[in-house]
Amino acid sequence: MHFPANYEYPNAPYFAEYLNFPVEANLFEVYETQTAEILHIYNKLSEQEGNYAYAEGKWSLKELLGHMVDSERIFAYRALVISRGEMQSLPGFDENEYMQHAGYENQSLAAVIIQYQTTRAATIALVQSFTLTQGNAIGLANGHKISVRALAWMIAGHEKHHLNIIQARYLAHFS
Repeated sequence: MHFPANYEYPNAPYFAEYLNFPVEANLFEVYETQTAEILHIYNKLSEQEGNYAYAEGKWSLKELLGHMVDSERIFAYRALVISRGEMQSLPGFDENEYMQHAGYENQSLAAVIIQYQTTRAATIALVQSFTLTQGNAIGLANGHKISVRALAWMIAGHEKHHLNIIQARYLAHFS
């Protein structure tokens, strides 16, 4: 799936923040590389390390992975319904409010890793199923126009954003 053009996500600065890839990048290679990197990091963590947060009020590594799962599910849902012709504006979501109700802190790290793996596999299967017409479809999410293709890339961009945070703010603690 080729990289989206600017008109596919107009007037939404937080969308553009997640679409910081070279235009020649291959989305499925990006997904594969990210998945391998996340699993490499998280499969090495003990349960105690998974509960580590770098500061008071910040999410633990386990909660951060859960947030990535929740966000990917939401972005993939948006892509699905827009690809199917949905014209109503899809709601935004408050990530902090979601985390308060998610219960990731009560799940084992292994269980959250399984959710990540199965969510990513489902996302890849969904995105691979889109026709060119479906990928080009534009709908409304959180009050902004966005294409199915841009949403597929935003999944990768959101994960890239959090991988950078994991490297900079979490993993240094374990070095």
